[in-house]
Order: sequence, then structure tokens, then C-alpha cells
Amino acid sequence: MLTNVATVLAGLIGVGIIFIGARAFRAPQAAVGFGIPDTPTEDRSFHAWLTVKAVRDIACGLFIFVLLVGGSAHLLGWFMLVATGIPVGDALIVLRSNGPKTAVYGVHGATAAVMLAISVLLLIG
Repeated sequence: MLTNVATVLAGLIGVGIIFIGARAFRAPQAAVGFGIPDTPTEDRSFHAWLTVKAVRDIACGLFIFVLLVGGSAHLLGWFMLVATGIPVGDALIVLRSNGPKTAVYGVHGATAAVMLAISVLLLIG
């Protein structure tokens, strides 16, 4: 039962990260929500870097779906555990940039905690 819940939650994480990546292509100003102060959303060089991030976000979301379809819950759990490093790193970047604590803990920290919980449920299930 818990494995099924964790699998659905992993799928939602996959959908969410694909959405974030796709949104970066359509609305670069959405990057302000990441939490880095003075994000230069009108800068063409920034747009290029944001596109790189968008492609990686979409690929990470698709990795989850590949594992949902073709892998085991255990393998998905390991992937989710390793991928938890992404929002932890994001939180540290925002913290180091003197960004808002709401983005550090409420966005990136909460995402990391949910991903960690999902990975544990998948690994013990």
C-alpha cells in the first residue's frame, strides 16, 4: 500500500518538474520564484542558462516516468534518493545568495523532504 502511494507521489514529482522545465521555456520571469534575488529575467544570457536548466528539469521528470514504466519500485526509490540532492543543492544556492527563507525552506527544503520520504517508502516497500 505505501509503495503504491509513494509511486503515485513520485509520478507527481515527475509531472511537477516537467512543468517547471516547460514553464521556463514559455515564461522566463517564472525563474524569480526560484528564490535568487535580482534574477535578471530580461537578460539574454540568463535566458540561455535558464533554457539549459529547463532541458535538465524536463529530462529528470522523464527519468522518473521511465523508471515508473520499466523499473522496479526499489530502483525508483534509489533514483529519488539520489535526486533529492537537487532540491537540497537548490536550497543551498538560494541560501548562499541571501534569498528568501520561504524559498529555501518552503520550496526547496519541502521538496527535498517529500522526495526523501518517497524514496524511503519505495526502498522499504
